[in-house]
Amino acid sequence: MILQTRQQQKGDFKFEHENSVSFRVFGKMALFSDPVTRAGGEKCSYQVPTWQALKGILESVYWKPTFLWRVDAVRVMKPIASRSEGIRPIGYSGGNTLSIYTYLTDVEYQVKAHFIWNENRPDLAGDRNENKHYFIARRMVERGGRRDIFLGTRECQAYVEPCVFGEGAGHFDHLAELPFGLMFHGFGYPDETGRDRLEARFWYPKLKHGVIEFCGPDECPVVRVIKKLNAKEFIEGKNFTRCDSLAEEVGFHGMDAETV
Repeated sequence: MILQTRQQQKGDFKFEHENSVSFRVFGKMALFSDPVTRAGGEKCSYQVPTWQALKGILESVYWKPTFLWRVDAVRVMKPIASRSEGIRPIGYSGGNTLSIYTYLTDVEYQVKAHFIWNENRPDLAGDRNENKHYFIARRMVERGGRRDIFLGTRECQAYVEPCVFGEGAGHFDHLAELPFGLMFHGFGYPDETGRDRLEARFWYPKLKHGVIEFCGPDECPVVRVIKKLNAKEFIEGKNFTRCDSLAEEVGFHGMDAETV
């Protein structure tokens, strides 16, 4: 299956290179639940990862407000299996309550993604160094991420390592199509959408030969406004540093883009 490059998909963003990364993420458990259903205490995982969960993994690997991660596709490598556990979380009024959490077990995915500049952050235009951000992102994938990796929730620890997307045998490679119905896609934050509100997006994913190709955030058929929200402010030297210092830390020494 051939995935379109970012230049073909998003003509507004002019990059010299594709700036795409691929990695394998795996763990013993995963919980990809609809945030709307979490308020009741019970949590039940979707059968496959959400776009937002995979974006969260990418942001744990490497993130700057200068750019936005766009998840292109996920490949499901192992059978979909689940198990339920009785959990005693802290109740809203104190004490403990009993809830049932349904997790996916023994999961493994291949993920392909790229980054684009955050056009809603003109104040960070000075940090738009395509070559350095790509090199750092690739190096962080090789190192397993800058922060802890987890699959949906904190208790589901995971691991990341580089891979070639589409390489190796997957459990669903021979399955022509498997639809999942209406499913949570992701959140739309003010600094990513340019709108002063928090939005929830939904779409209709389909697994085709083991691969789900994600639609873009602007292509989701169902969008709901959750609440009014203002974009976070980033100030250099206070809560933001440019990529230059981290580039030196990971061994970037001004090599041209062709070498990375």
